[in-house]
Amino acid sequence: MPTKHPIKELIESGEGLQLDFKQLIQNPRKIAKSMVSFANTHGGDLLIGVRDNGSISGIKSEDEIHMLELAASFHCKPEVPYHVEEIIIEGKTILKATIPKGKDKPYYARGEDDKWWVYVRVNDKCILASKTSVDFMRSQDKATKLSLGKLEQGILKFIAEREKTTLPEICKKFNLGKRRASRILVDLMKLQAIRSHTTEKAEFYTSALS
Repeated sequence: MPTKHPIKELIESGEGLQLDFKQLIQNPRKIAKSMVSFANTHGGDLLIGVRDNGSISGIKSEDEIHMLELAASFHCKPEVPYHVEEIIIEGKTILKATIPKGKDKPYYARGEDDKWWVYVRVNDKCILASKTSVDFMRSQDKATKLSLGKLEQGILKFIAEREKTTLPEICKKFNLGKRRASRILVDLMKLQAIRSHTTEKAEFYTSALS
């Protein structure tokens, strides 16, 4: 029995947290959005020349390689590193662009409005990152000494007692402005005391200590 091509197995696993299909790169800004979402999350692979249903469409590799370069260097900030591999399967050419988990988070993508936006990967979608998530990415390389006062301990206890908690709920409970509450949540995330969860509709927090 012939061995199945590894790329074929990857395609059959379907789009998800670390895999995205693109039939063509028609807009470098859209591919930049996918690239930064991978770099800001766990890394992943872009398969170019593959339809959403997993069938092979094939591409003209030179055109798509140029579009990838344009997306990564001109429409991503900082530039997103990636490795591209050209693969022949079913007599057609596809590209596998591998984007590692980024070392210079947060990565921004240039939007159609010419503004810069931070995206993360959630399941098989690119989701706009919340301000709290962006602040956390920015703070990860900063060596700061953190301590838990009564307010921080109260918020931590409040989160631990609930299945999930949102920023507005914390602001209301402790009579805090969004900016101050966000700073405390970032500190608690740095201490690995809470986890941030992003969905298409909202962001919420859960305890990492239970």
